[in-house]
Parts: sequence; structure tokens; C-alpha cells
Amino acid sequence: MTSDTRSRHDTPFHAGELEAQRRAGVEHIARSAGSFIRDRMPEQHREFFSALPFMVVAAGDAQGRPWVTMLEGEDGFIASPDPRTLTIAAALAEHDPLAEAIGAGTEIGMLGIELATRRRNRANGRMRPAGDALVVEVSQSFGNCPQYIREREWRRVEPSPAGARISHRLEASQRARIASADTFFIGTGVSADADAAAGGDSPAHGYDASHRGGEPGFVRVLDERTLQIPDYAGNNFFNTLGNLLRDPRVGLLFVDFETGGMLQLTGRARIDWAPRASHDPHAQRLIEVTVERVVDRPAALALRWHRQDEAPLRLEVIDKVAESDRITSFHLADVYGGRLPTFAAGQHLAVELAIPDLPGRVGRSYSLSGSPYADSYRLSIKREEKGVASRFLHDRLEVGDRISARPPAGAFVVPPSREPLVLVSAGVGITPMLAMLHRLVAENADRPVWFVHGTQHGQTHAFRAEVEALVAASDAIVCRTYYSAPRAEDQAGVDYQAQGRITAGDLVALGAGPEARYLLCGPAGFLAELSAGLEAEGIGAERIDFETFGPAG
Repeated sequence: MTSDTRSRHDTPFHAGELEAQRRAGVEHIARSAGSFIRDRMPEQHREFFSALPFMVVAAGDAQGRPWVTMLEGEDGFIASPDPRTLTIAAALAEHDPLAEAIGAGTEIGMLGIELATRRRNRANGRMRPAGDALVVEVSQSFGNCPQYIREREWRRVEPSPAGARISHRLEASQRARIASADTFFIGTGVSADADAAAGGDSPAHGYDASHRGGEPGFVRVLDERTLQIPDYAGNNFFNTLGNLLRDPRVGLLFVDFETGGMLQLTGRARIDWAPRASHDPHAQRLIEVTVERVVDRPAALALRWHRQDEAPLRLEVIDKVAESDRITSFHLADVYGGRLPTFAAGQHLAVELAIPDLPGRVGRSYSLSGSPYADSYRLSIKREEKGVASRFLHDRLEVGDRISARPPAGAFVVPPSREPLVLVSAGVGITPMLAMLHRLVAENADRPVWFVHGTQHGQTHAFRAEVEALVAASDAIVCRTYYSAPRAEDQAGVDYQAQGRITAGDLVALGAGPEARYLLCGPAGFLAELSAGLEAEGIGAERIDFETFGPAG
């Protein structure tokens, strides 16, 4: 077996994705984060999909051209009878370019996205008709961080589709819609036949559906057939770009959220890996799409979405505290002295920043790290060297300055049951866990809790004194800290309890028992290794929950 063949079988990534990771300088992702992509859906994903009002789907038509569409239905139209199956009680309209392909059974990529709460999960598999429904046999499932998602509330109306306009170029009104969009969906794929024709034998072929978001105008319309799309920092899996390296065909979907219209495009893409004259200074790469076919379907959906143009919360920085060499906390209060909306420990805050010399507002989401019972919010943010938002916050935001935000959101919270909890974090992943620790101590419950944190050494160890004080206030909480690269002045048994990285074996050895719940937060590779390791140790997937994040930008 050659090393190339072995790499294909040891990872869920195909050769194109591995090449994209190599070009971006993140080839370690394939080694450390591969197990983050599962061959089945965890319980939280099954529940999430089953509660959605719509599903984004990418697939190829009879000519192999990728398209992206939406399946929608009444409450409960998506169900999950088992971890490898979704049933969808919906059908595509005759004007949809994927209607015939999905009706015949095909490989698909799926994106479940909750615009109101900014949660999203992805799955890939094969869809086939089954009576009046569609059945999906899921082969891959994984979550995404909520960056770049624009919050929107939805409602249903009586559907009144108005047919379709089909062309080979973009009309002026269509170009204007794209130029003003802050959200679209992209579909790419490597079919089994194409993979075999290219000499591959990867099980990771198929289609991917993905979300892209940014400030209005982030998609640049060059002419009636050419679009430029910025590629921002993300989860580093490079599913979309990896597919395009194997097959440059691409599908795009722009939804008119106010009218339910769908503008579906298919074409070919070219990747600029080092753009020198990008219209977007945040872009790490550019995707240039040449449009080959356009299907414009007014009022195609019964769903309508509404977004508040202005973030409703006006917050003032009342304190700024350096927590470590890279992490700084910002304490925020209501500008007008009012009471802030409550939040559940583990939730995040979506902030919108007015950064000088940049058009529009820059949005980012950060976990709330303080007590949910405090009168103020606390965001503890790691400075990223290439991060536009984090550098602005660290270098320019001071006490007395003001920012805007949307109400706290997120589903990564303390489970309501009384089962033992193991809270595990790495680096800045400590932030939601710290809020959970504040809540558990304030409740003064006897629920057994293990607080496990990993960092490099004493200089990078944020919140050490705060955690020690919280743990000391409860007889039910045990703290264990790991240093992966302790300095000479760091004292074992005092500053940290163990040297090295946290392993699943370490967590099981804590003795939390078979009923324990494990909550994990950190980079994708950290989550992948621990979640896969815990399952290998006999911990059920339903007892493992996690929150991932990409570079905060």
C-alpha cells in the first residue's frame, strides 16, 4: 500500500481536500481532526435536524453540474429514525434543477442551519425516494462554528411560486441581488465515478453543501457572468476548495429572505490562493466563478425571514483585563444603565464592530465567560495575529468605548440533569466552561463536576486564580490542569497537575462513572481526538457534547 493510498483510507478527506489543506499550510488538520467527521449523526445532530423548517441540499444534475436548493416543510418534516438515516417529507418543484436527480436517488451534501440561533451542522450521504418522502443514508456528519452567520427570524406564508426564468447570464436585477447579499450557499462535489476516473479510491467522495456569509457586498459581481467570492478563515477542513481542486464545477444559491425567492446558479470556479488585489482585505483566498446557467425562481419558498438591521444591544466597556499573554477580557454594561438580557452559561454573544477604514460592520461571536448572574457581560478574547476583529479589540478598544451586539444565543449549555459533569477545555476554549463553573458554584449543588483544562504553560494559563477560588468554594468540584510545555518556573503539583496533552484515557480515569456527561470545547483537532477516544473507551456518543471554533478573525 502506498503512502497516498494509506492516507486516503485513514482520513475522511479525499485527495483534493488534503491538497487544499497542504496549500493552506494546515495539513496537520487531516491527522488531528479527521475523527471530528463521523460516519453517523450524534444525538444532538439528529435532534437538531429534526427541528429545522428547511434543509439546504447540494447535488449534481443529469450532466453532473452541481446545484444547491432548499427542502422545506411543516414542523417535523425531517425525522431521524436512527443515527445513519434522515427522512424528509418534502419534494422539489418541477422547476428546480435538482428535481429529477433527487427523484432518481443521488449523492448529496446537506446543511442544516438555524439562522435565528446561528447553529449549523453538515451531513453527506445518498438520497433516494420512498413513497411521498425522501430517505437519506448518512455517510458523514459534523458540526461547524457559527462565524459569519447572520441571525434571522423566520415565519411561514401561503406558498405562491411564480415559475422560473432560465438563462445563461445574470440580468441586472439578479446582479444587484447578489451584490447586496450577506449570505449564500455553495455546493461542490466529487462523484464516485469522477473519483475513480481520476485514479482515486477514497470513501470521501460525494457532495458538500456549505454556508458563506459576510458584509453586504462581500460577493463581488464583475460582469454578467463572473463573480468573485472571498474565502475567510474557517474550520480548515477545506471541503469546498478540496472538491474544486478535483472538479471545478460549482453551484450557488442566493435566497431572497424577504420574498422567498431562490436564485440558483451553476458554473465553474477558479481558486486564487494568494490574492494580491482583493476587494476584501479579510479574504485569505478568492474563488472566481464563471456562471454557465441561471435559474431564477421568485417566491419559490413558503418561508420568509426577518433580520434586525441594527444590533439591539448598546454596550460600553467598563473594564479591560489581561488574563494571559494572548487573552484579554472585556467587561460590558448597558450604555443606558439598563438590565442586560440574561444568558445561559455556555452561550455566546454576537458583536458588531465599527472598525476604521473598513466598510460596514465586522461581526464576530465570542463565548460569554463570566457569571450568568452578574450585572455585566464578560468576553475573553484571544488575539489572533491575522484577526481583524481580535486585533482591533485588543489594540484599540478601551474602557469607555462602545460596541453593538445581538442577544446571547447558543445551545452549548449545562445539561439540566443531575448526572456527573466533566468539563474539558483547551486554550481559549476555557471561556464557556468558566461561565458554567460560575453557574454550578452559585447553585451550590452537590452534582459532581470535574474541571479539566489544558494549556501550554504558566504564561498562557488564563483564569488560574479565578478557577482556584471557584473550586475552593465547592466540595463537589475537582480541578485538573495540564501543561503541554511547562517552563522551568512552573511547578508541578502547584501550577499544574499533569504534563502533556489531555487524553480520553485521562478523562475516563477521573472516575466520573458511566452516567457522566462530557462537555468539550477547543480547536477541532482537540475535539476530534477526545470525542473519538472517549467513544473508543466505551462512552456513548450521546454523553459527549462539544463546541468548536475556528480562528476568531
